Amino acid sequence: MLGCGSEQPAEKGGEVATPTESIGGEAGEAIKAFLKRDPSLKTFFDDSHGFAIWPKVGKGGLIVGGGGGSGYVFEQGKQIGTSKMSFISIGAQIGGQSFSEVIFFKDEAALVDFKQGNFEFGAQVSAIAADEGVGSKSDYDKGVAVFTLPLGGLMAEASVSGQKFTYEAK
Repeated sequence: MLGCGSEQPAEKGGEVATPTESIGGEAGEAIKAFLKRDPSLKTFFDDSHGFAIWPKVGKGGLIVGGGGGSGYVFEQGKQIGTSKMSFISIGAQIGGQSFSEVIFFKDEAALVDFKQGNFEFGAQVSAIAADEGVGSKSDYDKGVAVFTLPLGGLMAEASVSGQKFTYEAK
């Protein structure tokens, strides 16, 4: 299945790979892309209780905009389910873009909140664009840390406000 993690860490050149490095499919490719852009995000992938990753999110708008994507949810390196993200926004915006997004959950309580459907981003939450070194300067806010990675397109607006999520157990 795409995005599935293996049960045991794999051998990697004589070293034991972390569970995150064992994740394959489009989720694994998105993780590699985030780490290529900012290797310091490895700490979040390795030390968070869990994370949700959307390999490709589409977004577009002219005054009114919206978008969404499908992703995978992991707890301690193992895939536990899938998630869909959707959003609508109104305001100064024009264009379209695609990006990857990852939400790290600092502890079990934050992940449980996400899984129970009590999770959406309001205006106070902002994502950090993944770039060299930002992971080492970032921390959790209310139990979560959010990073985005542009894949293509151009849009004169970048926020995560109004994002809503669904969770389906594997």
